[in-house]
Amino acid sequence: WGTEPFLERTPAREGTGTAPGLWWQLAALLALPLLLLLLSTPHCAPQTPLIRGDALEKSCLQQPLDCDDIYSQGYQTDGVYLIYPKGPSVPVPVFCDMTTVGGRFLVFQKRFNGSVSFFRGWNDYKLGFGRADGEYWLGLQNLHLLTLKQKYELRVDLEDFENNTAYAKYADFSIAPNAVSAEEDGYSLYVAGFEDGGAGDSLSYHSGQKFSTFDRDQDLFLQNCAALSSGAFWFRSCHFANLNGFYLGGPHLSYANGINWAQWKGFYYSLKRTEMKIRRA
Repeated sequence: WGTEPFLERTPAREGTGTAPGLWWQLAALLALPLLLLLLSTPHCAPQTPLIRGDALEKSCLQQPLDCDDIYSQGYQTDGVYLIYPKGPSVPVPVFCDMTTVGGRFLVFQKRFNGSVSFFRGWNDYKLGFGRADGEYWLGLQNLHLLTLKQKYELRVDLEDFENNTAYAKYADFSIAPNAVSAEEDGYSLYVAGFEDGGAGDSLSYHSGQKFSTFDRDQDLFLQNCAALSSGAFWFRSCHFANLNGFYLGGPHLSYANGINWAQWKGFYYSLKRTEMKIRRA
């Protein structure tokens, strides 16, 4: 109705010729644009499994926050879906693992063939890169918004080039949970409650650390760990996990700059596949 008060209904004065239903007609005319807007708004489109990573936004009154929401809506097939951590007008494609030990996992880091370079700067790691139907990184800001709204557990799935697999699980996972400004806080990592799935614990060492890239050094080492390790991570001095390092295809001679999970394969073995994924605890 706008900011001005609506006209008060008063009896028509004699001699003015005002029809008895004039005020109701006026109200109907004023309401017509709103009615047309409501009728022109598209209905909520359902999620489509295995949509492309460049899927368009679908208007919906209740957009899913994460893969838990999507699973509860009846979509229980692995694939790419849209979530809305930033609000109803900003859809974000993610890969949902709906089958591993009950499913509902939102994958925020995925590597399996080296097709996407992970040696990138701060802005890329803040906003995300790659495609959800391939290798990708969801973005630190998205991770912060998700873990600000819900409590999550973390699972790290690993595979080597001999087809051996292992995992590590953490009952609590969050990004900058107490920060007024997550970026100024450095998107610090918090993990706790380790459970061993054969991989060993290479991540607890990094808990409490800020995220570092080659162009934003926030680690505790004298030199830039991201540059030394050819990656980007929550480095300390420097790492036991370097899952965003170079894709070096198994054993390598260079020290600690491959896709390393030290407690499983050491600093001279670059893994074939990694997935970091979260679901509601």
